[in-house]
Amino acid sequence: MGIRGLMSFVEDHSNEFFTDLKLRDTKIVIDGYALFHRLCFNSNLELRYGGDYDSFADVAQKFFESLFACNICPYVVLDGGCDISDKKLKTLKDRAREKIQMAHSLSVGGGGYVCPLLIREVFIQVLIKLQVCFVQCFSEADRDIMTLANHWNCPVLSSDSDFCIFDLKTGFCPLNSFQWRNVNTIKGTQDCYIPAKCFSLDALCHHFSNMNKALLPLFAVLCGNDHINLPIIETFLSKVHLPLGATNSKGRRHHRVLGLLNWLSHFADPIEALDNVLKYLPKKDRENVKEILCCSMEEYQQSQVKLQDFFQHGTYACPAALNLDLPEWVLVALAKGQLSPFISDALVLRRTILHTQVENMQQPNAHRVSLPIRQIIYGLLLNASPHLENMSWKALPSQPLAFSEVERINKNIKTSIVNAVALPKDHADLSKLTELSLAKRQILLFDTLKVKQTILEPIPSSLKLPISVSCYWLQHTESKAKLHHLQALLLGMLMGPLHAIITSPGIVDPAPRQAQCLAAR
Repeated sequence: MGIRGLMSFVEDHSNEFFTDLKLRDTKIVIDGYALFHRLCFNSNLELRYGGDYDSFADVAQKFFESLFACNICPYVVLDGGCDISDKKLKTLKDRAREKIQMAHSLSVGGGGYVCPLLIREVFIQVLIKLQVCFVQCFSEADRDIMTLANHWNCPVLSSDSDFCIFDLKTGFCPLNSFQWRNVNTIKGTQDCYIPAKCFSLDALCHHFSNMNKALLPLFAVLCGNDHINLPIIETFLSKVHLPLGATNSKGRRHHRVLGLLNWLSHFADPIEALDNVLKYLPKKDRENVKEILCCSMEEYQQSQVKLQDFFQHGTYACPAALNLDLPEWVLVALAKGQLSPFISDALVLRRTILHTQVENMQQPNAHRVSLPIRQIIYGLLLNASPHLENMSWKALPSQPLAFSEVERINKNIKTSIVNAVALPKDHADLSKLTELSLAKRQILLFDTLKVKQTILEPIPSSLKLPISVSCYWLQHTESKAKLHHLQALLLGMLMGPLHAIITSPGIVDPAPRQAQCLAAR
């Protein structure tokens, strides 16, 4: 989520709404999505050639090492798939179009910000390596983050302006003023701290005539966030006189934010304010608009999910997920980040969004090569739950095997219908997939990749999957791979193991010297 104009408004009034912190000796709940984007876009990484993943991993590791040095215990919470209501679809499509424009700009030597496709997976690998506690929520994480932070009475670290609306007991630290690269030591001690700023909701309400903080969710939905896009709200805004108060040049830049906060401050509670909003609208629209606004305001209330149970006992219970009656192993794998949000979107919505990367926009998108693999994945997901079988997908009438994919076509997006592959009976029940023998699962994997297992027998086990994927890639004409592409790919696969041999301490063996010579070539 995010409220248009709010973050820049509060930052323009930093002295009034923020307090300086010397952060140490505390738990902190981190918005994982916001963090890996921040680290990716603010670390001078190369974004044009498919992902500078080694450098990103180094930056992410240094970030958490700064926290550890200050005895700050991080708990990272990642967004999952889309909400079952799919209310953010328009926002997601708009963002997909924006990413295509930025990816195009990067592809021709211009500027832009597009995360490489595997940045989330690399981020999770760093978390696992450093033993940082993390969870992947079933859908959007904001409410779960707020609820956990309040349970533990600790701050939230994010860049999402919605955390200026949530009633957080210990406050919200924006990432852009979190100086993790500038760890300080308290004079006369060895104790370290990270300079940070903490947003005060009470200070914001005090600034606007001591307004009731319960009015802020209504402010958020009227101002506009990712979940609501009601053209009729513009009717209200055009008719009501929004008092700007003392306005300077900065105030004019934030006309809507200032005006709405001043206007709402005159009401005692959300019920009174909402009634006054509705009276500016045509009578025939009032009930429907009221229902939508109330539903959107609920997004700022406490979550029913207790993430502390996951971090303390390993149990993740999300009512929305449990109501779908999905297999237990799927829910656990999603919570642990072992399955991506792509899977939950395909399961719950029968729709996936194929993320844009930097590539030649005149060519078909690179996801086309993996279409047969996705069709097998969709086939595995077909019979996940009787609850899902009884749902009707608006985009897929009378097509029992159909899934929809939002993908890039040239410099725009298009929704394509893709049919799942009907699989043999022993693969048709998702709940029993993990009970299949390893041999049967490997047969399915290698058949999908069109690779004979006999070819892989002399290959080291750690390289069997990368080699299989490379064989799959070479068999597809879309890839148009040449010998030098294959050589570069194989060299990339070897560089990791060679680096590990070279840097392994305490091994008396000629192998490191030989590896160093090979790596230097």
